[in-house]
Amino acid sequence: MEKNLFHEFETGMLAESGKQMDIGLCPWNEHKDFAGVSLKNIVTPAQTAGLFTCHLVRIKPNHKIGMHTHPNSIELHEIIRGSGTCQTETGEIHYIPGVMAIIPRDEQHEVRAGEEGLYLFAKFITVPA
Repeated sequence: MEKNLFHEFETGMLAESGKQMDIGLCPWNEHKDFAGVSLKNIVTPAQTAGLFTCHLVRIKPNHKIGMHTHPNSIELHEIIRGSGTCQTETGEIHYIPGVMAIIPRDEQHEVRAGEEGLYLFAKFITVPA
């Protein structure tokens, strides 16, 4: 039987300095700007002195995170389930499980889910301007 890897992460544990946090207790939040996109905040700025954050992201089938930038951070996407594309200034990246993509600071990008939706980790590393 195939495991749903996204579900494993969505309901897993985060270990931090000898403590454990049940990720299943973290709420899903609808994205404020993009319909059909939900975020689960796993690692927050408070935990890392504002240097790093990590979020589970789920995008409903045929929905998208529209064109945008992150002026203060590098973004790393790790695709866990589903499929889609990421359009960047330099081209298109096909998203399927196992693909990782680095989005440089301040680079415009858009993420589109395919027919089965898209599930990924988005990690943001703060970089000085």
